[in-house]
Amino acid sequence: MPEQKDLNKNATPPSAKELRMQLLQREMQEMEKERKLKTIQEQKLADFAAEFLEKRVTEEEIAMVRRLVTNAVRDGKFEAMVYSFPSDLCTDSGRAINSGDRDWPRTLQGKAKEFFERYQTFGKPQGYKLKAMIINFPGGMPGDVGFFLNWAPDDV
Repeated sequence: MPEQKDLNKNATPPSAKELRMQLLQREMQEMEKERKLKTIQEQKLADFAAEFLEKRVTEEEIAMVRRLVTNAVRDGKFEAMVYSFPSDLCTDSGRAINSGDRDWPRTLQGKAKEFFERYQTFGKPQGYKLKAMIINFPGGMPGDVGFFLNWAPDDV
């Protein structure tokens, strides 16, 4: 806002049309900024989905799961969320997981399927349990799936 000494008292104030145009331009700039942000977010999700569906679980991801479990044990917990991914990457968009269908593993694809298979091969024989849950519901629809690894005794 201009200081009082810079104000020309004889200048014609901007017209109502000019003020409306300024507001419209500001709104259009905000909309353009939001559009660009949405495009970037959509590209990141597309890149993630492509990697998720096409690539294998890495040693770093396996190490991350181990760190999460170690940290949970250190904190006195018997469970840790060890992996998450968008429910849209399930063949049914997460419906089987959300409804507790016992065949939910059949809907897994890509890295989630590989993580589940690793659990079946390495975790389950060692007494671990794995559950999948929808962990958020943006717009009332299933959002992300969380894999929770549990090592509590059966009587707890």
